[in-house]
Amino acid sequence: MPKSFVVRSRREKISFIVQKRTVMMIASLVLLNLAVFFISICLGNEFISPHNVIQTMTGQGSDEHVLILNILRLPRMVVALLAGAALGVAGAILQGIVRNPLASPDIIGITGGASFAAVAFIAYFAGNVSIHLLPVAAFCGAGLVSVVIYLLAWSKGVTSTRLVLIGIGVSAVMSALTMLMISVSPSQSAGQAYIWMAGSVYGSSWSNVLTLLPWVVVFIPFAFIYARNITVQELGDDVAMGLGSSLQRQRAVLLLISVALAGSAVAVAGAIGFVGLVAPHIARKLVGPSFGGLIPTAALIGGLVLLLADTVGRTLFLPQDIPAGVFTAAVGAPFFIYLLYRNRNR
Repeated sequence: MPKSFVVRSRREKISFIVQKRTVMMIASLVLLNLAVFFISICLGNEFISPHNVIQTMTGQGSDEHVLILNILRLPRMVVALLAGAALGVAGAILQGIVRNPLASPDIIGITGGASFAAVAFIAYFAGNVSIHLLPVAAFCGAGLVSVVIYLLAWSKGVTSTRLVLIGIGVSAVMSALTMLMISVSPSQSAGQAYIWMAGSVYGSSWSNVLTLLPWVVVFIPFAFIYARNITVQELGDDVAMGLGSSLQRQRAVLLLISVALAGSAVAVAGAIGFVGLVAPHIARKLVGPSFGGLIPTAALIGGLVLLLADTVGRTLFLPQDIPAGVFTAAVGAPFFIYLLYRNRNR
């Protein structure tokens, strides 16, 4: 029985090979995400039975359940799925173009740039400017720092090693400047900044969903279409250029996609770390290294990881609501150390 099949357009201008294992794995992850989503929506300060959840979702529930589900739980859960998916794909792209298993938006400075801009906004502008502009500030910070990293790494082109080393250095600088601002800020602003830096989808609304949704809907499919260029780049710069690949242009476009996804996720959900590191590795174990299957799988795993982290944070420590970033860091930091140990001789 064949393990793959070919999909072609009518005029055969577009064709690609689909692995049956990948299709089955993606379908399983979709079902798992739906199951976790349904279980999670039942849990909280007040347990709502699955029957009442279905009634409420079909417009037959009580006003209390409508408030809890439609206003409080559903938006934050959708934001968790979208932000996790964006971070998972952003991490997969970075690991592909950098060819380094340690690469992720928080490791090479994209999240650091967003954090610096967000904390600066909270410390100096929150009292005078609408707090709803915080995501805009975070996204601009991520984009600006990414441009700085790319320009500093440029020397007759950008090599993957130079990009990741400079990214780590810029990330350290952004972290130091962010902590400096928090240290000299009023206690109220500092507390708000610490909560944002921990990464949380607490208090998310449908406006946050609408803010993040266009970025995910546009750039994840774009990443999937552009994924074949990552596969070529993983062969090495010399081989990729020998095959006719426009290496620098493609690397810039891929970096732009990663920044757009990571920046939008961090802008809405805060500085959630390690999702972009862990999700691509799990996806690679499940479907292999081919980026055609890796991109959607990393998106599903990233959304699942962040949704689980948020569910644990808001249910196991009642009445406290622990930021999801605490749990992603608790899992991601040991995983990062394991990767360092495993690659110590490379």
